[in-house]
Amino acid sequence: MAVYTEVPEDDARSLFARLGLGDLVELRGIQGGIENTNYFATTEQDGQRTEWVLTLFERLTAQQLPFYLRLMKHLAQHGIPVPDPQADAAGDLVHLLCGKPAAIVDRLAGRSELQPTAAHCAAVGEMLARMHLAARDFPLTQPNLRALPWWNETVPVVLPFVDEAQAALLRSELAYQNHIAASSAATALPRGAVHADLFRDNVMFQEGALTGLFDFYFAGVDTWLFDLAVCLNDWCIDLATGAHDDVRARALLDAYDRVRPLQAAERRLLPAMLRAGALRFWISRLWDLHLPREASLLQPHDPSHFERVLRHRVEHPVAA
Repeated sequence: MAVYTEVPEDDARSLFARLGLGDLVELRGIQGGIENTNYFATTEQDGQRTEWVLTLFERLTAQQLPFYLRLMKHLAQHGIPVPDPQADAAGDLVHLLCGKPAAIVDRLAGRSELQPTAAHCAAVGEMLARMHLAARDFPLTQPNLRALPWWNETVPVVLPFVDEAQAALLRSELAYQNHIAASSAATALPRGAVHADLFRDNVMFQEGALTGLFDFYFAGVDTWLFDLAVCLNDWCIDLATGAHDDVRARALLDAYDRVRPLQAAERRLLPAMLRAGALRFWISRLWDLHLPREASLLQPHDPSHFERVLRHRVEHPVAA
């Protein structure tokens, strides 16, 4: 999250009023993240105050947004604790603010757990599996926009900014992932709508219980195994070294498997998919660092973290 577009309070006030969400009391920009403009907002109605998240989309188009917002609505209706997009009188979830497509969702209770235990990881694994199953009958489809085709396009763009050893790893891993993706085993993996960015800062806990998943704006249709690998590469990694934490990983995998048992092919391909997840975020962080957009609040993430994760995944494959 970041602030690329400064939103005048009067404009925000008009949008909240049009959606029947009450009178705007406070609007404050959110620092962190990289993709969209985000604000916390507080409204008051009939003496009651409510907290919201207002998002202006800087890259996603109004045509792409219904997939993300309708997916969140679908999951909320199926008992998955996700932010619920607010509709206008016509039922539209995509709104216009400052010339940008925008959405308003309710703010989840709790806080992110940035130093997760095995218990936190188990809760995430269980909820991720529930989410995958709940989205099986979601009718809309849209590819994961940060999947292999994007990696193939973006690696040549970031190569001038890295040293020779990094460039060699990027090229070799990209070739490996293209090879894996073309295999019959990979094309047959179970797939559906995935979050694709379920990091520690995109999950809320309160008093030890998982209270919500949010930031679905990298979601798309992809393999469920890729989504699981993205989680493992954040929740079950030592942040200082990029090394695998087997205790936390086993807790997450076992909890996931109890809800949606993994297929034999998924277990065999997990090491390759863990590498794919690390490569995806290394590429995107290189891109965001070296080809940034202007923002009044912006903290780009360190690309070297996922370089370390990828090197560990290549050198120390993990069995499912």
